[in-house]
Amino acid sequence: MRKPTILVLCACSLLLLSSCSPRDFLTRRLAADLIATSTTFRARQQFQLRTGVIANKDYLSPDYLVLQHRGWISATNAPCPPALAPPPCWDVILTPSGVDTFQNVIAPGDAGRQTFSIPVAHRELLAVTGIAKQGNTADVEFTWRWIPLNEVGAALYSVDAHHRSIAAFRNYDDGWRIVESAPHPAQPLDEALKNAEPAQ
Repeated sequence: MRKPTILVLCACSLLLLSSCSPRDFLTRRLAADLIATSTTFRARQQFQLRTGVIANKDYLSPDYLVLQHRGWISATNAPCPPALAPPPCWDVILTPSGVDTFQNVIAPGDAGRQTFSIPVAHRELLAVTGIAKQGNTADVEFTWRWIPLNEVGAALYSVDAHHRSIAAFRNYDDGWRIVESAPHPAQPLDEALKNAEPAQ
């Protein structure tokens, strides 16, 4: 009498387990897979270089200071157009070294432009460091870093700098999904990556 009952219970347990999807349980491994394969996380970091007359605040920005330090750009003082006031303004050009560096990363059709975007780095997920679940939502904390794609990216982004972000997740009928750009009490992934903090 006990054997048939045990067999029935085992069969029911197997049926219940087989109806579960691996995405029904938000583990660190699943969270890492969903973050690393998301469109937002895989998007390449673009650097926008502008030559010609630019405002002082742009010329003294950290990115432009790196380009100056590398000897890739130089500038002379220039009158400010009304849109760029207050003075001073700078007329920025690529140096010969800058031309050598940037010609390999600029799209052929962009060579004559004064403003162009260059893909310089992509993100690498290092670890999921915590999961806080509440009902059908969760906040996942993770660390990541930039991996440079070229010499410009290596100058602007250090692989040694680690960043900490928190992404929002939601449990749907087909399992857990990352919230990439919808409103949520926690930040969606696109905002979480923009507002990343240095990791300790």
